[in-house]
Amino acid sequence: MEIVFTFSLKEDHKQQLQQQFPDVSFHFNYETDTHLEIADVLVTYGGNLTAENIAAAKNLKWIMVASAGIEKMPKKEIAERGITVSNVKGLHKTAMSESILAHILALKRTLPEIYESQKRGTWEKVKGATELRGSTALILGPGAIGGEVGRLLQAFGVKTIGCNRTGKEAPYMDELISFSSLASRLPDADYVIAILPSTDETKDLLKDEHFKAMKDDAVFMNFGRGDLVDESVLIDALQRGEISHAVLDVFVKEPLPDGHPFWEMVNVTVSPHVSSASGKYIDRVLEIFIPNLEKWLTGDKSLANLVDMERGY
Repeated sequence: MEIVFTFSLKEDHKQQLQQQFPDVSFHFNYETDTHLEIADVLVTYGGNLTAENIAAAKNLKWIMVASAGIEKMPKKEIAERGITVSNVKGLHKTAMSESILAHILALKRTLPEIYESQKRGTWEKVKGATELRGSTALILGPGAIGGEVGRLLQAFGVKTIGCNRTGKEAPYMDELISFSSLASRLPDADYVIAILPSTDETKDLLKDEHFKAMKDDAVFMNFGRGDLVDESVLIDALQRGEISHAVLDVFVKEPLPDGHPFWEMVNVTVSPHVSSASGKYIDRVLEIFIPNLEKWLTGDKSLANLVDMERGY
């Protein structure tokens, strides 16, 4: 069994894998020409994987994607080969939910203004702080991450409305609705928090009419994928005062280009796709990969977090 990692690991992680699986050949110094040809299993972040890579990897049977998104991967070529794909769905839930909550509390308690006052060296009792309790959050994508966001918000006395494709139940949601009912419930939300993958169904899901339906003091937060909304639609909504603020961790083009309007807009918080950052990232990747590898070596293909390449999640 030849397993190729397309990203570097610390020595203690390498030793952990080699000691636990002595009969497996691990390759940690990825070289396209040599290692892809022999790989039975590929462990990758996925974003740089090309159709040519898939063609070169003639023995490849399983791709372990060490991230949640697969939208940049050559899905057609992978599906045609019948290659098994799994990801690390749910791995980001602690870091991302804490990031989302941190942004919400910062805005509620006027922390940006307090920090600016300190920089100016002025003793200024900033006005405008309000309480989170009693507000409503509409969570687009109440999966593993969205559920953890819901749990934390409920602890603060926030009503949570989950919104997914089918409207089926999800944990830590006071109410569930489907995409078809979204527009009718947006007027109830103080926070619209998007944690959706990029699929045919979610691309440009939010349109001009959705922002018109939101409260003028609502906060829109996107921590899923940048193509959920056309950026020009969001800019217009912010400039017209249809919502009060946007917190954005994902963008159509990353890094966000110099001169982009978001950089200068006072009612936009630009987060450079760091909401999932955590010193425990690789530890958690291996916590998902190792049990799956144990299954794989026994011939059990019922892996955790299997991905349907046609659906995109």
